[in-house]
Amino acid sequence: MRFKHLVCSLLLAATSSLTHAGLLDAFSDKDATGGMREALAQGASMAVKQLGREDGFLGNPKVRIELPANLQKAETALRMMGQGQTIDELETSMNRAAEQAVPEAQALLLAAVKQMSVQDVKNVLSGGEDSATRYFREKTSAELGKRFQPIVSRITGKLAITQQYNSLAGKAAGFGLLKPEDASVEQYVTKKALDGLYLMIAEQERAIRENPAQAAGSLAKKIFGALGN
Repeated sequence: MRFKHLVCSLLLAATSSLTHAGLLDAFSDKDATGGMREALAQGASMAVKQLGREDGFLGNPKVRIELPANLQKAETALRMMGQGQTIDELETSMNRAAEQAVPEAQALLLAAVKQMSVQDVKNVLSGGEDSATRYFREKTSAELGKRFQPIVSRITGKLAITQQYNSLAGKAAGFGLLKPEDASVEQYVTKKALDGLYLMIAEQERAIRENPAQAAGSLAKKIFGALGN
């Protein structure tokens, strides 16, 4: 019975893939590309809007930036020494830095949308529920990291505890207790800001795939509506 169930599952998956492929072939390259660009532009813009405002990170438990888990013991010790307010100021500063950096992503994300080839579109449409998000990460993460870090440095650099974090994190990284990219507050916040941005883009992508009626453009509704059938 298990073998039969496995065979049926594989056949259903194969049939679904073929159906999606046939549906995609039913649209012109122009329509498919236009629909995908509409949907991605919408999703990217919404993610930036949600995060690039006050409390976009700080008030959202999904993306709120806290100290790395392996520094929690040090945080506990500092709080016991009366440094709780200082720690809170650092965490608030880290989240505010991410909130101010994210709007820098808008133009780069939309440029990535415009540069999509027909093959990119087909890969995204048939590549799973987070394929558009993976496309964005591949095309934009390196450049966004360069754009985010100076903003993060300017904001977190105003706090004296930033140096304490960097010193403590540097030692922890030296002992293999912390990833090297988390050894400075600037690098850590930049990475977490990017992770939060792509997480929110993924949520927007998933919502459009599950409910094509949410798509802003008529082509996006038509393309994702067909895939959902």
